[in-house]
Amino acid sequence: MVFRNATILYSSNIAIGAGPSKSRVIFGSIMNIVFCSMRRLHRVARCVELAVMISVGFGAFLFGAAANAEDAAPAAIQDSSTQAPNWLRHAWVRDWIQQREVKSNTLDVHYLQTPTYFSDIRFPKDRPKFSSARSFADLTDQQLRILASQNGSSGLTKMAGPVAMWHHDMDFQPSDGTPDQGRLERIPPIRMHEHGLDGSYIEAWRSVSDGKGRFLVIRVEHSGRLLRSLVVVDNLFVYARNRAQDLPKARSFDALIAAMNPTREQLVEYLDCEFSVGRVTGGSAPWEIEESTLPWREGHRLDFVDQMSVDVEQLGPVPREVGENQWTVPVNTLSQREFKELFGGN
Repeated sequence: MVFRNATILYSSNIAIGAGPSKSRVIFGSIMNIVFCSMRRLHRVARCVELAVMISVGFGAFLFGAAANAEDAAPAAIQDSSTQAPNWLRHAWVRDWIQQREVKSNTLDVHYLQTPTYFSDIRFPKDRPKFSSARSFADLTDQQLRILASQNGSSGLTKMAGPVAMWHHDMDFQPSDGTPDQGRLERIPPIRMHEHGLDGSYIEAWRSVSDGKGRFLVIRVEHSGRLLRSLVVVDNLFVYARNRAQDLPKARSFDALIAAMNPTREQLVEYLDCEFSVGRVTGGSAPWEIEESTLPWREGHRLDFVDQMSVDVEQLGPVPREVGENQWTVPVNTLSQREFKELFGGN
């Protein structure tokens, strides 16, 4: 993805999906429980026609037949599935990108893919640490412009044959409306190449997952707009927190700033969108943030997880304070023990 919508509507509820073959549990504010299927399956009907036309004097025969093999031809873009293939369900880092014969590796790129949802986060390798900053107020106008070079996205992945389509629910950069899609080429055992459909780029990716297949997605929405998202793949996480208002459409942050000529206060509002990546365990503290679009968050614990506890009986996280937002857990393959270790029990 040179650069990458699911909406679940119910007020003050928590929906928990316990894996591909299990049921979704919806918690209301009074803890009513309703079971429903986790997803709808798209069914594609294929027709085989055999036409024989006999014309007196010509004796011509025309035969038509369609192949039934599932992998006989690449799927059309519109015939997409919401399930990523097993080999793609990993945490990936990018080794390089090639554009117009030029290969480069100037960004730290992390891409987490669950069976359905994804998060992607990108930092310039030469971005300063800003170790003395505690908020936007501690940064100069020039330093604010440096933060505008970062990127991140979160949303739903759909597949059409080898073509992946990443539908964005949240973006750090402004969107220009261009679809985010690429053709994926698996290179076993732990690599893949992503090809631009127009041939404009190739990205080389490498899996850094431990292969245990642990996936968790928590989404917080309000009136259908994604406010926060936590995507966990094995021992890695990407947390995203949306800005107050979506950015106007533009080709890039630089183009938006040039067009809007924002005040410093407006620029801070543009930049106040968090994408953070880190490790669940193994850092100096559990849920430690290693890189963030808000530099002062780096090295600290992800406080989003402290806003939740675990309902052991229903096997899922629940917010400690239920408000007007909609909490959903559309992906969950963690065991009861793993949940208690990560979030603690009631």
